[in-house]
Amino acid sequence: MFLTISTTGTPERPATDLGFLLHKHPDRAQTFSTSHGIAHVLYPEASAERCTAALLLEVDPVALVRRGKGKGRGGAPDAALAQYVNDRPYAASSLLAVALSTVFKSALRGVCKALPERAAEPLPLRIELPAVPARGGADLVRGLFEPLGWTTVDARPVALDETFPAWGDSRYVTLVLEGELRLADALRQLYVLLPVLDDAKHYWVAPDEVEKLLRAGDGWLADHPERRLITSRYLTRRWGLTREATERLELVRLAEADDVGVEAIDNAVEDPAPDEETEETAKVERTVSLAEQRRDAILTALRDAGAASVLDLGCGQGQLVQALLKDVRFTRVVGVDVSVRALTVAARRLKVERMSERQAERVALMQGSLTYTDKRLKGYDAAVLSEVIEHLDLPRLPALEHAVFGTARPATVVVTTPNVEYNVRWETLPAGHVRHRDHRFEWTRAEFRAWASRVASLHGYAVRHLPVGPDDPEVGPPTQMAVFTVADSAKTTTVKEEKAA
Repeated sequence: MFLTISTTGTPERPATDLGFLLHKHPDRAQTFSTSHGIAHVLYPEASAERCTAALLLEVDPVALVRRGKGKGRGGAPDAALAQYVNDRPYAASSLLAVALSTVFKSALRGVCKALPERAAEPLPLRIELPAVPARGGADLVRGLFEPLGWTTVDARPVALDETFPAWGDSRYVTLVLEGELRLADALRQLYVLLPVLDDAKHYWVAPDEVEKLLRAGDGWLADHPERRLITSRYLTRRWGLTREATERLELVRLAEADDVGVEAIDNAVEDPAPDEETEETAKVERTVSLAEQRRDAILTALRDAGAASVLDLGCGQGQLVQALLKDVRFTRVVGVDVSVRALTVAARRLKVERMSERQAERVALMQGSLTYTDKRLKGYDAAVLSEVIEHLDLPRLPALEHAVFGTARPATVVVTTPNVEYNVRWETLPAGHVRHRDHRFEWTRAEFRAWASRVASLHGYAVRHLPVGPDDPEVGPPTQMAVFTVADSAKTTTVKEEKAA
C-alpha cells in the first residue's frame, strides 16, 4: 500500500515544514512496526518549493490471517484460499488507515509544538493513492470527498487488464486529491473514508469504534451529505452501533449549529461597527442582554442552593463555565458537550493552557451525550441544562431525564428554555417560527410546568419556577427557568441506602 502527501511553499514558509507537521524528518527514512506488517516513511523530494512525504505499508498476509483468526470482511469468515490470495497487500484499506493513525498520530490530532500556527492553518495539499478499492465506483469517491473542500477529486478507474479493454474496469481507482485543507483534517478524512470505500475492515468492529468515528469525523462528518452511508459502512453495518453513532452525530450537528449562532452574536457585540446603531445591532444587543440575564439567574440559583461543584450540561463554547469560574464559591466546574469542536472553542475561551495549576484543578471539559447514562456525572452538587432540552426530539427527552435526574442525580438541577408565548413580542420573528432553526419544540409556560412537575414527581425532586428577563403581564418572560431540588424524603432514602451499603 502506498500513499504520498505533497505540499508547496516559499522561502519564507518552506514546504519542508511538512516534516514538522508529520513529526518525521525529511532527511531520514524511518520504519515502524505494525500488527500486520512494516510501515516506511520517506521523502522522495524535500525543498522549500515542494515537499512530498510517502507512506509505504508492507503487509504480511500470513500475519494478517493469524492475528485476524480467519476473520475477513466485517468479521465474516473467508474461504481458505481468499485468506492468502487477495488484494490486501496492495490496495488501500483499513490496514492503511490504521497505519496512518499509528505513524502520524500527532499529525492526526493537529498537534505541532514546533509550528503550531502551521498546524492550525490550511496548506496546499496533493494526496495520491495508486490503488483504492471503491465499492460504488468513481462517483461514490467524488461524492465522499468533494463536499469536504477538495478542489480536485480525480478518481480514475483501473482497468482489469489493459491488454483486454473489453473486460472493462476493476473495482479499483487511482485517487488524486488536491485542495487547501488543514493536514490534520485531510488525514482524519482518509482514516475514515478509506475503509468506507473498501466497505470492509480487517478487524472486528467493537463498540469503541463509535468513539473513534466521532473523534476522526469531528468538524466534517456531522454535516456530510453521505453521513448515513459513511457511518453504516465504517461500522460494518452493525445496526446498534450505527444507530448510536447516527444519533450522536445529529446531536453534534444541532449543537454546532447553535454554537455558530452564539459565536456570531458574541463577535458582533465584541466588535461593533463604530458609531453605527442599526436595527440589527440593536437586536443583537437585546439578545445578548437576555443571555447575560439568563446566566445571572442561573448563578443566583446555584448560590442560593449552596452548590460548590457544578455540571454545565450542553456547555457549548463555555460562556457559563467562564462565569462560574469567576466565583470562588464554585470549587469544581465541569462542562459537558457532545461537540468536540465546541469544547475546543471553550478551552480557548477559558485559556485552559495558561491557567495556574490551582485554577486548572477547578475546571474540566468532557465530551459526552446527555441521552446516555455516564458515571462521570455522578457526585456533583448541581447541574445546569441551559437552553438544551429544546434541541432534542421529544421522544429523546425521557432518555435525558433518566441520565440526569435518575442516574447522575445532583442535589440541584437548573433548567432554562424559551417561553414560546413571548415570541409574539419579537418583532423580527415571523409568526409561527421558533427562535432557532434547530429548536425541535418551544413550550408554553403551562407545558413547561407540566413537564417539570412530572419529572420532579418521578425522580423525587421538588421544583420551583422563576422568570428570566422582563416578565410581561400577558405572555410572561422570554425565558422560563425551573429549579429542581432533591425532596426531603428522597434525601432520607438516599442516606438510608448509603448507610445500608
